[in-house]
Amino acid sequence: MMNKPSDYRRIVVKLGTSVLTGGGNRLDKAHMVELVRQLAVLHRQGCDIIVCTSGAIAAGREHLGFPELADTVASKQLLAAVGQSQLIQVWEQLFQLYGIHVGQMLLTRADVEDRERFLNARDTINALLAQRIVPLVNENDAVATQEIKVGDNDNLSALVSVLAEADLLMLLTDQPGLFNADPRSNPDAELIAEVEHIDDTLRQLAGDSVSGLGTGGMATKLQAADVARHGGVDVVIAAGHQPEVITNLWQGQRVGTRFSATANLSASRKRWILAGLAPDGDVIIDSGAIRALRERGSSLLPKGILRVNGSFDRGDTVRVLTEEGVIVARGISRYSASDLDKIKRQHSDQIIPLLGYEYGSVAIHRNELIVV
Repeated sequence: MMNKPSDYRRIVVKLGTSVLTGGGNRLDKAHMVELVRQLAVLHRQGCDIIVCTSGAIAAGREHLGFPELADTVASKQLLAAVGQSQLIQVWEQLFQLYGIHVGQMLLTRADVEDRERFLNARDTINALLAQRIVPLVNENDAVATQEIKVGDNDNLSALVSVLAEADLLMLLTDQPGLFNADPRSNPDAELIAEVEHIDDTLRQLAGDSVSGLGTGGMATKLQAADVARHGGVDVVIAAGHQPEVITNLWQGQRVGTRFSATANLSASRKRWILAGLAPDGDVIIDSGAIRALRERGSSLLPKGILRVNGSFDRGDTVRVLTEEGVIVARGISRYSASDLDKIKRQHSDQIIPLLGYEYGSVAIHRNELIVV
């Protein structure tokens, strides 16, 4: 079963080109404002909202008067470069109607596969959400090469939902969900309300994009659902033009095809920390920090660090040890070994004066630390 609606506090909504254009060749601003109205309802309820938006190429083609261009990567990048600013302007104007600010994030696969860039992207999303700003995420099609493209916004939205530690991913498309047969050719095709396992049989049921407007069909949505649910995120594939689809999904109504998360996100991450790669170094802490970790479940602050051993980068797994060498915990360091060496024994307000920058006030966050 899906979470109760009250459990969904951070939500990623992926909007395909077919949803944003209504199947036509222009942005359907009337429908876009209706989507924003529903998102504003969730925003007022205190939800963190992230929008993964397609439509840059369609917006660019519309803005340039539908030019006849060669079907090349360069032409698509040209249209994306022109259309991205147009698309963001529309979103900004519509969200402003409800007093909501937006921030643009353009990502490539490299941004989610490289550890440092992944952490930077995550920190940017968290900073925007902390200020109640809605991140508008899209693939950076204007510069992405085939080697660094995610390839479609379905899979990008799945990666973003895991990166942002979301509770729910809504994949909104021009179809009501996944069917047990092709509804275009079989009038007896039935909607699959809930999916527990994604196997080869289910993948064969997923057809190509009907509209031809976007890059992702139902097959890519299955891929995205599999990635997200293994990252601890519930997923729903539903029709973006169904009335009140966003608010209904948030309220837990049975709409579209649902995929329940395979594991709790926090538990999944902590299992990975415990059983994943060998630690890259050691952080030796004092007795006060030991009590804070063991008794209060606190994060590890620079003030409690006595020494740093080994060479590791930001985002690497480290062991947390007592002065006698007894392991207390394992966790993901928010700072490199050289940075921790500079800020050890210092209060968190000294991080910026000492380093010239900061990645937060803690050395290891409690959500990324498991006490042994």
